[in-house]
Amino acid sequence: MRRNRPALFKGRHFEAEIIVLCVRWYLRFGLSLRNLEEIMAERNLSVDHVTIWRWVQRYAPELNRRCRPELRKTKASWRCDETYVRVAGKWTYLYRAVDSTGATIDFLLSARRDAASAKRFFQKALRSPGHPRPRVINVDGNPSYPKAIAELKQTGELGRRCRCRPVRYLNNIVEQDHRAIKRRVRASQGFRAFYSAWRTLQGIETVNMIRKGQVRWLPKHDIAGQAAFVGRLLGLTTA
Repeated sequence: MRRNRPALFKGRHFEAEIIVLCVRWYLRFGLSLRNLEEIMAERNLSVDHVTIWRWVQRYAPELNRRCRPELRKTKASWRCDETYVRVAGKWTYLYRAVDSTGATIDFLLSARRDAASAKRFFQKALRSPGHPRPRVINVDGNPSYPKAIAELKQTGELGRRCRCRPVRYLNNIVEQDHRAIKRRVRASQGFRAFYSAWRTLQGIETVNMIRKGQVRWLPKHDIAGQAAFVGRLLGLTTA
């Protein structure tokens, strides 16, 4: 008897389990879309790489949205930095923040590297659930950060006692954390459009948070549990 298809996958040609598997593997491992097309062919499934790309575009942001309420609270010591991502032949900037333990706080892809982008990133992070107001924000030498922090203090979005600490070596933890994201981005062979890059990066960052053990009740090294968790987030039920 054919099982009922989860609501999120209504109208899809392939079974939901196949879609979730392809999306999760693409976001987690160093695989290109054509790699996944070949892997599926070895399993007697004819899935075009463009179809897989469409699945990633649809379900990566949904995975990010549904995962947020399940994450542990982060610490009040933020480490902020930005890294480069190439989109359509141009450099864009992925703003990222982790806490003192390396847990991801938030991220934002921006076409510019300026005070307005830094301020927008901080506002996004402050609005996200599970993050207490920071008592200190560690930054590198980018002059945009102190300006953005000062403006947020004036509007009351940041506490006036929050310190902006420009100590470069303390940002090693976020620079090391960039590596997992950069490895995955390199394997994807670049992005052709800004918004498709942003959608994909939301999924990559979310799966990286799951991998790091940020889900409240899911251990860091429970690989099978993490895979099942991604399926449950997207509406799959376990037997």
